[in-house]
Amino acid sequence: MDAGERAHLAALAGLDHMTTPRLKALLSGRSPSEAFAMASGEAAPSVPIAAEFRRWSELRGRWLASARTIDPAAVAGRCAELGVRILTEADAAWPAQLRDDPRRPAVLFAQGDMAALEARRVGIVGTRNPTQRGAQTAARFGRELAAADVCVVTGLALGEDGAAHRGALDAAATAPVAVVANGHGDPYPKRHRPLWDAVAEAGVVLSEWPPGTAPEPFRFPQRNRILAALSEIVVVVESRRRGGSLITAREAAERGIDVYAVPGPIDQRASTGTNALLADGAAPVVDSTTLLVALGLDTRRAGRRRFDSRPPLTGMAARIVSR
Repeated sequence: MDAGERAHLAALAGLDHMTTPRLKALLSGRSPSEAFAMASGEAAPSVPIAAEFRRWSELRGRWLASARTIDPAAVAGRCAELGVRILTEADAAWPAQLRDDPRRPAVLFAQGDMAALEARRVGIVGTRNPTQRGAQTAARFGRELAAADVCVVTGLALGEDGAAHRGALDAAATAPVAVVANGHGDPYPKRHRPLWDAVAEAGVVLSEWPPGTAPEPFRFPQRNRILAALSEIVVVVESRRRGGSLITAREAAERGIDVYAVPGPIDQRASTGTNALLADGAAPVVDSTTLLVALGLDTRRAGRRRFDSRPPLTGMAARIVSR
């Protein structure tokens, strides 16, 4: 894909309330520049897209309005200024973990080195309002996993996501990966700007949206599926009864990715979600060695050699997938 088409693809992804299914529908059988012309009203829509526009009547107005404020060349220029690559499935740098994913994104915006995803990978998620114990646990897992050459994947959110990445960066070893729910250039939350920059410098920060895209609520569940798909194991440190961490756990379970949860006090709100995961079949974890063994990494022998055969992993019970 040439630079002009990448610019139009980035602009399309930045239209108001654009989602992956809508973007893929617009791109089906046409180039990004053709799709952008239809979405912006510069060209008459094809018959199938006209039918979709009737179904998306409210969105159509949003797209027409936002397209008037978006210059594809300016979006591409902003990406270049920030060192953000616009990636598609056709690119060699596209994550191998997403190539066969049924809900893979149509585009990724990557700041940093995609080689970070070549390491073994553990996703660490948790509540934005952790207990002191939970934050310490996330940081310890992040630090010990990174020191063992395992990539830590998080959503770079407040709380345990941030703690896990700080721990991984403290180890100054394996590069971390973050999947965020907004565009590059305006880190969310703002207090995580230094952490965002550190992760991008040491590893890679990924988004489905172009620079400047606001962190609207619908983007967080959408982001969580990518975080899950990039991980070999997902660990939930703490979670209330409802929360984004449980969405990530469900996305992992639907993909056959094993979910681990840290047990917590039964009378503590921050542990209600994790204890429910355990009741539904998630595997308990209280130290990073459990995770390394689950990955097939033998920490008891020199050189962290692999076991000859991996131990069986405990999968999520079917009922959590159906929630």
